Amino acid sequence: MENKITITIDGQEVLANPGQTILECARSVGIFIPTLCHYSKTTNVGACRVCVVEVENARSLVAACCMPINSNMVIRTNTEAVRNAQKMIIELMWSSGDHNCLTCEQNGQCELQNLVYWLKIDKPRFEIEAPGYALDNSNSMIQRDLNKCILCGRCIRACNEIQVNEVLDFSMRGSYVKVGPAFDEDYISSSCVFCGECAQVCPTGAITFKQAKFAGRPWDLNKVRTTCTYCGVGCQMDLFTKDNKIVKVMGNREYGQPNEGSLCVKGRFGMDFVAHPDRLKKPLIRYKKNEDFKEASWDEAFTFIADKLSKIKKENGADSIAGLSSARCTNEENYLFQKFMRAAIGTNNVDHCARL
Repeated sequence: MENKITITIDGQEVLANPGQTILECARSVGIFIPTLCHYSKTTNVGACRVCVVEVENARSLVAACCMPINSNMVIRTNTEAVRNAQKMIIELMWSSGDHNCLTCEQNGQCELQNLVYWLKIDKPRFEIEAPGYALDNSNSMIQRDLNKCILCGRCIRACNEIQVNEVLDFSMRGSYVKVGPAFDEDYISSSCVFCGECAQVCPTGAITFKQAKFAGRPWDLNKVRTTCTYCGVGCQMDLFTKDNKIVKVMGNREYGQPNEGSLCVKGRFGMDFVAHPDRLKKPLIRYKKNEDFKEASWDEAFTFIADKLSKIKKENGADSIAGLSSARCTNEENYLFQKFMRAAIGTNNVDHCARL
């Protein structure tokens, strides 16, 4: 209990640590405060103001994501003034963009959509004025629709503070402000490395995974956690599948280590080989030089490999054989392959290429 601070949130006494924000304290005891710009592991900016709360003796509503707690602070999160302010903010966001949920890929998991419903808003009191930006379809992985951008800045902070690619930032001023690479370039012409972190953190449909478009609604998809095999880091990721096909890949933030929810371009977008029509499904053997490959059974293939390796090892020794494993196999398969090379063949000439 030493060095703990006692505060009151909605009549409930909460023990908290010095330096914590109101939002952190509320979430620690299960009290919901809505947010849009807030994203853990990045700077708290209080840009959207959706998280406003009443603090006793404060002159005005304060942003819970930025306000550090003080001893004996009294906080109210669900007063009429708080709800009216939140409704006003959400209606302004709604009216300033083209949020057509019927065709949006984020329908069902859009945080703006969820707050509209949670606040029981039938329609905005302001006239909807979409900016009229053209879609950025310049590359095959990420689609940008700035008409759905709410200027929360999450993609900017994720790009700059988590991935440290420093590609995105705000440009222009006032009602003309927008998010994008330097000099208002499209993604493909910028220094973007297409890690997809911006698409993962976007709370609306402003940045989405292009290959997932029309491939399945969020409620249609199954989520399976797995380990990325492209290198030895062991990044945890979630595969979202439909009809046994991978629709999109997201970094797993719940498990945390070692990647804490982040992925590189290969882990995020390099999984289309799994269902590619050119993928081999049966072994092919070339029995004689210069002749065509012929389909064979697995037993034939294993016998052919074993006979060839045994002959080479007997004539030239184990170190005349080398093995190159694949980043497109599972970790378990790669482990078995190196074990086979070392224990069965008797050589340390084994490598793994993650530099595809």
